[in-house]
Amino acid sequence: MPTRLELANAIRALAMDAVQKANSGHPGMPMGMADIAEVLWNDFLKHDPTAPDWADRDRFVVSNGHGSMLLYALLHLSGYALPLDELKNFRQMHSKTPGHPEYGMTAGVETTTGPLGQGLANAVGMALAERVMAAQFNREGHTIVDHHTYVFVGDGCLMEGISHEACSLAGTLGLNKLVVFYDDNNISIDGEVDGWFRDDTPGRFEAYGWQVIRNVDGHNPTEIKTAVETARASADKPTLICCKTIIGFGSPNLQGKEKCHGAPLGDAEIALAREQLGWAHAPFEIPDEIRAGWNATQRGAERHQEWNGRFDAYAKAYPDEAAEFARRMRGDLPAQWQEAVSELLNATAKSDKPVATRKASKAALDALAAGLPELLGGSADLSESNCTDFKGHRSVRAGQFEGNYVNYGVREFGMSAIMNGVALHGGLIPFGGTFLVFSDYARNALRMAALMRKRSIFVLTHDSIGLGEDGPTHQAVEHVASLRLIPNMHVWRPADAFETAVAWANAIERADGPSALALSRQNLQPQDHPPAHLSDARRGGYVLWESGASPELAIIATGSEVQLAVDVAKALAGEGRSVRVVSMPCAEVFLAQEPAYRDAVLPPALRKRLAIEAGVSVYWRAFVGLDGDVVGVDSFGESAPAKAVFEHFGLTSDQILARAKRLLG
Repeated sequence: MPTRLELANAIRALAMDAVQKANSGHPGMPMGMADIAEVLWNDFLKHDPTAPDWADRDRFVVSNGHGSMLLYALLHLSGYALPLDELKNFRQMHSKTPGHPEYGMTAGVETTTGPLGQGLANAVGMALAERVMAAQFNREGHTIVDHHTYVFVGDGCLMEGISHEACSLAGTLGLNKLVVFYDDNNISIDGEVDGWFRDDTPGRFEAYGWQVIRNVDGHNPTEIKTAVETARASADKPTLICCKTIIGFGSPNLQGKEKCHGAPLGDAEIALAREQLGWAHAPFEIPDEIRAGWNATQRGAERHQEWNGRFDAYAKAYPDEAAEFARRMRGDLPAQWQEAVSELLNATAKSDKPVATRKASKAALDALAAGLPELLGGSADLSESNCTDFKGHRSVRAGQFEGNYVNYGVREFGMSAIMNGVALHGGLIPFGGTFLVFSDYARNALRMAALMRKRSIFVLTHDSIGLGEDGPTHQAVEHVASLRLIPNMHVWRPADAFETAVAWANAIERADGPSALALSRQNLQPQDHPPAHLSDARRGGYVLWESGASPELAIIATGSEVQLAVDVAKALAGEGRSVRVVSMPCAEVFLAQEPAYRDAVLPPALRKRLAIEAGVSVYWRAFVGLDGDVVGVDSFGESAPAKAVFEHFGLTSDQILARAKRLLG
């Protein structure tokens, strides 16, 4: 029977060998945290390598994702579908072992990590989702949701500001199933961290309301095991286990130094490390007894089967709840969903009242949320302004997790990354609101949602210079365009209540990526929507209005500027000109349509095009071409009433009409 040290050394050896073969990577963290990982995975972690998506598995997150070889070694050794050849192919094209763990690429990887601190925030979302799902589905005598979220973090994760945002909220909510291991090795890329990181980290987390276990020897399995047992016994607090470790443990000349953080050890040093660790095996060679000691397939299958039995008993006692749980974990929408959407779209298409799209968003939520119990909303302390506090919402509080709404506080970045964790957990569809201009604070979490193709919905209100008196610090001008540049992000900027309902329907139905809804503060006029618009608007761009059979000019607009486009088109029509108005609430969805549809909306021969949007103009150049024109805002805004700001930037019907006439010649 192999010893714990021998089991841990298998991780160290694989990390050294893979990084050396790739001539790239980070061996220091896997070597330093191997003993912690061995105790956690072999004594505590509830998982089934043959069923990586088992609903009640424990979640394991490597937030310090540069140490990815630790995770790959664990997955390979414990029996996941990650063969040794993939470890030999570490950091190579199309391998299942990329430089940082990527969700959806490798079985057992719970989230994409690398941007430090975000894995920790994702884990807070997973732990939150576990508590909410447990409150919604568990019944007396029948527990089907009961798992932990374990996280590895380093000094870098805790230096990042997002760690404060997420961990402060986790402590406030008392997420007791969250256990974080702090790799306290006093080393980052630049060297010993004392010169730039002297926080009282244990005191900081105690102030958040966490249970903190100090000064655990990260190379002593007995101390580690006792700490985990203490963490798991917590009834009302998340736990931080502060582990004193040595980076690059086992490397005689490089352990404890920054040089082993992010570079191969070198053949000579690896040979010395093998000797010091007592690992007398060739590169990538794992003895059979070590493999047997790691293999978790049998015990994983047994625990999974035990859960299946409990779920079967639950299904007999509560058949409706069991069916609902299964539906939500599959990611399917309710059977009545399409009926609810159809009713909402038909109602809003007939609306004749001006309304701000942020308020239209709330109305859409009011209509849809009652039939969508998986919706978990929230706002970064702007619920009333974002209009995210839909009818019937119930706030989540410590010890009261039955709700469907999270008051995230002023934590835009933390909120967005936590939402991603909720989406990754499954069973819930998260949305969260802030002002569009503050999407800058959260941008990397939005990017990660797109990279992972997860259904997080970002409600971003006060979408332009229409904000008015709050001035350029709060007026978004570059933000819509910059969000459109994120691959796989759908950005919706609706023109009225109907298009807002379309945006919500599409965002909720989209299972392969995030959506951002850019919504107005000011009232917008309702547009006329004949029956054809019910389907056409859902394609991202459509012909809203036109005069004449052969248009001379196409005017493309989004959001609040659509009404300006219609006004200008009607003025030109009154002068005998033929004009088409194209509303483009989501350019990404429009560009994904088949060429025939795109060409029907914007015929290639129709070269005279004018785009209007109260934001930077550069994005629309690709739509209007060299013969077209764009009316936009290519500077920061101004502090004044909205009407005056629009006039200042040339966004009035008279000013745009003059531009259109020059274009027509």
